Amino acid sequence: MLSLLLATALAAAPAPRATPSAKAVVHIPRLDKLSGLLGFMSRAGTYSAMARPASWGSEFHPFLTVDPFRPESLASVGMDPAGPATLSYVDRGKVSCVLLADPKAFQAKAAEALATGGPVKTTTAKGLTTVSAPRGTGRAGYVLKGQDVCSFATLYDDDDLQQETVKLMGKAPAPDARLSKLPGAVYVLQGSRVVGLEATADTLQAEGTATQLPLPPFQASSASPYGALKLDGLLVSRAQVAPSGLSQAVGSVRSSLQQLCANCPPEKVDAVAQVVTQQLTGHVLVLVDSVQVKASLRTPEGRFFAPRQGVAAEVKDAEKLKAALAPLADFPGAQALEDGYALALRGGTVFVRQKGKQLVVGNDEAVVKGLLDSLSDKGARLPHAVDFTADPKRVARALSQVSLMDVMANQQLAALFAMSAELGLLLSNSERISGWLDSAPGGAHRFSLTWALPAAGEKPAP
Repeated sequence: MLSLLLATALAAAPAPRATPSAKAVVHIPRLDKLSGLLGFMSRAGTYSAMARPASWGSEFHPFLTVDPFRPESLASVGMDPAGPATLSYVDRGKVSCVLLADPKAFQAKAAEALATGGPVKTTTAKGLTTVSAPRGTGRAGYVLKGQDVCSFATLYDDDDLQQETVKLMGKAPAPDARLSKLPGAVYVLQGSRVVGLEATADTLQAEGTATQLPLPPFQASSASPYGALKLDGLLVSRAQVAPSGLSQAVGSVRSSLQQLCANCPPEKVDAVAQVVTQQLTGHVLVLVDSVQVKASLRTPEGRFFAPRQGVAAEVKDAEKLKAALAPLADFPGAQALEDGYALALRGGTVFVRQKGKQLVVGNDEAVVKGLLDSLSDKGARLPHAVDFTADPKRVARALSQVSLMDVMANQQLAALFAMSAELGLLLSNSERISGWLDSAPGGAHRFSLTWALPAAGEKPAP
């Protein structure tokens, strides 16, 4: 019975017909189920050219002009508006596989388009019809079998991608069990990462799985000391780090502090970090209030102190934590506080404070104080190991602070600058971004993100 259920589930799963050499794959189980994404992207496209559905037409098919969101456009070239589509992007070109409602109509449209590039070559073997012609510096064409067709276009005039397409059409597509576990009208596959996308006119939902993310393992908990907190900020996230991931989480903070305090004895920094790690329960709250760039983002101190942030972590024993933090008093530039220490580092000050069984570390005095004041004894259950909310308007303001000089000197900062230019206006006119994350077997993570626009009819931001 179990084998039968598994076979049924796999048979019902979307089956992308993707090329083995694809760097990225977009799979659409049914082209007539894209109305939600069309509605959201149409609204988002008001503020971002990248999101406009009209800009996707040239990406859908290698050599035919067709709008995948309009059934009449698909039908006009013989494609089945209710059929699937799989787009494979490779280093030297792309392949688009679809189901045809009218193969003769497709062949006629394809012949018309291909003939503009040069002589059209047609071969038939083993039930496959292969048609190709020169196109620019490469070749374009298709491989047809019954009502299934895969079209291709190459950047260079070679037969590699054509032969790969022939092999692809020579066998039935293998179901991908990962897709059957994710909701989505569209799926994006890239290496070990799989994301399902679906939407309404106001909300985009992305849910996926990934391995090898630079994150520690997490574990779900029945209750979190931060579950009832209501905080505002650029980013608010609550999580429970698994015991095996605590060293990794603390290590990232330790390395940042060590980098900004060259005179701090490394052995003492490591010793404090190890003892604190042993005291942590794994419950963590991260608050990024805003971003205020005061120094070049090309420097470690500029990147560390730009986000005004604080982190709260629950500990097992308050007295043992207090003793573990005592060595900080001897660090260069340390100042003892009533409930902790202030450490003067290159570029700013880090505050390490304690409130009962709560440790709070931050790089902004006001943010740390506000976080301490918000902590209470009330807890609440979290449905996922990690949850987060982001204020898109504050994100937009943060991205806008990347300078031209930073862009010229750093590729990562250049990417942020490009994101600001392309998505800044969309972020400024968005309502909220939220999501969750859970650990999965094999070192994988499952995640979900919701991007919400204001209700239709609301006045946009200036």
